Amino acid sequence: MEIRTATDADWPGIWPILRWVISTGEHFTWGPDTTEEWARGKWMTGRTIVAVDPDGTIVGTAYTMPNQPGHGAHVANAGFAVAPEHGGRGIGRALGERALADAAADGYRAMQFNAVVSTNAPAVKLWLSLGFEILATVPEAFKHPTEGYVGLHVMHRSL
Repeated sequence: MEIRTATDADWPGIWPILRWVISTGEHFTWGPDTTEEWARGKWMTGRTIVAVDPDGTIVGTAYTMPNQPGHGAHVANAGFAVAPEHGGRGIGRALGERALADAAADGYRAMQFNAVVSTNAPAVKLWLSLGFEILATVPEAFKHPTEGYVGLHVMHRSL
């Protein structure tokens, strides 16, 4: 598997992954009415990477950008998505490690996740293993389709 910087030509491989993640309603705060145009504008801003199988299939993606503008721009934010049929292969970890390295190389001092769904156990476990801390959990901030109202973790790691 190769992890590389995404290009505009990669979008047709990225969008089906994001569309699936959005459609489950379990991982992102983005609503089911999220359009491809809006998602592309959000995902392809900043530094975007893709995980590509040897056959050229995009199996995962991530973006890194400032968490806040201006005086908060020294802290990175990131988003991650892995194709469901490729889960459990270490793709999320590889994307996370690359995003952390890219953020450090870009001069960010830390990375912060604003909305990690508390019931997304694989993601929470991964981020904790990569040195993130749960700073706070906002109770009932996410409406999960099967679990009801669950918490959103704010997670942080210095770089």
